[in-house]
Amino acid sequence: MTTLTAPTRPVAAAEDVRPTRRRLGPGEPIRFGGLIGIAALLGAWVVGSATGLLDPRTLTEPWTVVETAGTLVENGRLQESLLTSGVRAALGLGLGVAVGTVLALVSGLSRIGESLIDGPIQVKRSIPTLALIPLLILWLGIGEPMKIITIALAVFVPVYIHTHNGLRTIEGRYAELAETLGVTRGEFVRHVVLPGAMPGFLLGMRFAVTSSLLALVVVEVINATSGIGHMITLASNYGQTDIIVVGLVVYALLGVTADAAVRFIERKALSWRRTLAS
Repeated sequence: MTTLTAPTRPVAAAEDVRPTRRRLGPGEPIRFGGLIGIAALLGAWVVGSATGLLDPRTLTEPWTVVETAGTLVENGRLQESLLTSGVRAALGLGLGVAVGTVLALVSGLSRIGESLIDGPIQVKRSIPTLALIPLLILWLGIGEPMKIITIALAVFVPVYIHTHNGLRTIEGRYAELAETLGVTRGEFVRHVVLPGAMPGFLLGMRFAVTSSLLALVVVEVINATSGIGHMITLASNYGQTDIIVVGLVVYALLGVTADAAVRFIERKALSWRRTLAS
């Protein structure tokens, strides 16, 4: 007796049912989305100036600001001031980042280090850096060292706080797995702890950039004889609103450029993370 069997059909490949677009996420990234708000602000400035809604004695017209910037570039005043301010900010930022990172590593990787370091830094955190300027002037005078130290003091606290937090919030299961595999302490720190603390460090860098520019503005406006802040102070004394706006635009460009550089490094260094933004 012959048994008839139904012809077998080829099994279709399993379809990928994963959603191509996250319904609960922020949506697809917008190309050059960060420039939309800036363009809208500039457009409002142009419209307000052209229609007379903005008094030129209060806020100079954008075309006048562009003309003034060209004049400052021609006589070399803007480049000289920008170089001076840039060097101050870079030296203070570099010193503050180095000190904050070293202290965070010592405090984050050692209980003894934390006992000695964390308390004084929390005290410094509660004291605004700008309130220390009179004391720093008494100690260091009004020269470049005082300005650089002031910027470094404003920078190292956010770097320390976020790096230390990144070190201490690494999940304990990684340490348990490393002990199971017989990983040495040096290898564990190098391959697990430091990469795990990288997001916190880079976040601290973004705050550090902002803090460095804030401190730079203050030290240059109060007692500097050169730099963008000094140029703004002189313009304020003579009622030159156009030069003041040029200086503010330069400060803004410095901050945006530095923050963009940190964000670029963050995207490259943390490309392995899967977040809503990615």
